[in-house]
Amino acid sequence: MTAAIEPPSTLKPAEVAAAMVQHGIAKHRTRADHMFFKAFLAGVMLSFGGLLSEVVQAGSGGINASNPGLVKFLGGAVFPVGLIMIVLQGQELLTSNMMIYPMACIKGAVPWWGLPYNWLIVTFGNLTGSLFFAAILVKYTGIISTAPYNTFAQEFALKKAAEPEWHQIFLRGIGCNWLVCVAVWQAAGARDTLSKIVAMWIPIMIFVTCSYDHVVANMFSVPLGILFGADLSVAAYIRKSLIAAYIGNIVGALLVALPAVYFYLWDFNAGGLRAVEEGEIFNRDVNIGEEEAKPQETSSYENSAKRSN
Repeated sequence: MTAAIEPPSTLKPAEVAAAMVQHGIAKHRTRADHMFFKAFLAGVMLSFGGLLSEVVQAGSGGINASNPGLVKFLGGAVFPVGLIMIVLQGQELLTSNMMIYPMACIKGAVPWWGLPYNWLIVTFGNLTGSLFFAAILVKYTGIISTAPYNTFAQEFALKKAAEPEWHQIFLRGIGCNWLVCVAVWQAAGARDTLSKIVAMWIPIMIFVTCSYDHVVANMFSVPLGILFGADLSVAAYIRKSLIAAYIGNIVGALLVALPAVYFYLWDFNAGGLRAVEEGEIFNRDVNIGEEEAKPQETSSYENSAKRSN
């Protein structure tokens, strides 16, 4: 009788990399309307985290006077709830697609024309959800219409889109999405819900506490500040913040995607994906592919895993 081997609690990096390619295939096959509404919901979910972060920071004026770093940490500690809800519900967030889709394109799993098509749909879905939340569920509800919350929303928008230089927002965007994509990568490698939450929480907490720029998070916070009277035009926000953060986030995502392709997917198309690292046991029972992926598109990966065992 052969003793059963318990699967490891965390997937190997090569397994996660292969899973990202399969996610890219599933995204490419998703209907445009489904993609848009998933992105809309993701914009709302991320805005819930953004609102919570602003409420915590705005309401901590006494602490901020003596320990501003602690207040920034508190805001960063609660913001990850947005991404956690997005990942656990399977919604579409632009910044993670900036990592997943290029990996699938590079390995020939999806066509390159699908990349701008996907990003365009998800961008407008995230934007629509963020604006809906900012206007309908925050501004018109009056939940933060009194000081210090309304004034904090104004000041926060100016700090994000008016005070920094263009190149500073661009560089902050790189740091932000580097961490966001690490969070998504780690969540994909975790098997249980609690592990996924912890894996996402740490990198997201770091980026928010350090004031890096997330293009989708800013789609909520900056328009919210404008709604509350911040001295900032929509055109100035788009020209200086949205574009800079967008490009920076792409670069940050590629800093995760490209090394992953180089290290773990170099022989993916040849059917020789390294599913085993230096003789360690690979768990063949894990279903890496998406439900929407066809069996023949995962066969090379599965066959490689079986040969390794």
